[in-house]
Amino acid sequence: MFTGIVQGKGTVVSIEIGNEITTFRIQVPSTEGLQIGASVSIDGVCLTATEFSGEIVSFDVIPETLEKTTLGQLEQGHYVNVERSLRYGDEVGGHLLSGHIIGRGIISKADNLGDGAQYSILTPPDVRKYLVSKGYVGIDGISLTIGDVSEDQFDLHLIPETLRLTTIGDKQVGDAVNLEIDSTTMMIVETVERMMKESET
Repeated sequence: MFTGIVQGKGTVVSIEIGNEITTFRIQVPSTEGLQIGASVSIDGVCLTATEFSGEIVSFDVIPETLEKTTLGQLEQGHYVNVERSLRYGDEVGGHLLSGHIIGRGIISKADNLGDGAQYSILTPPDVRKYLVSKGYVGIDGISLTIGDVSEDQFDLHLIPETLRLTTIGDKQVGDAVNLEIDSTTMMIVETVERMMKESET
């Protein structure tokens, strides 16, 4: 599990494309306490550390993950958001995330507002029912509060610290982002849908 409180930016050092597995080598902010097999969130995607040397960690990624997330668009030198998995007793500063991406959104607007910014994110139709104003969403692994919600997109209001510590400030209009919805929200929406269908029969 993760909290959506990004611990820093990592840098893609290399990408090795194999037959069924693509290996990413990423320089992370710190490997203190890291073990082989540990879960690490890379741009919101839960990956397993397979090897590390110094601050460079290797992650193996299957084709489905590359296809359904933004990891397939990464290139050498790109920056990524990094969060180590939550440990028992740690403070949950954001909201609980699993690292299982539900879909990709597209940045439709990115406006600077003083030291902060306001972004609008176009969302896939199957994700929209989970979006509620003042609810939570994971954007590339960042825990953020949803602003206004319209028919096909939602707004984000970003503080300077978020822009400084994460990669979202480097994103431009047209860029894709990974989306993860709070599991409690998904459970409530799907339970209500099921109950409404049952009441109609």
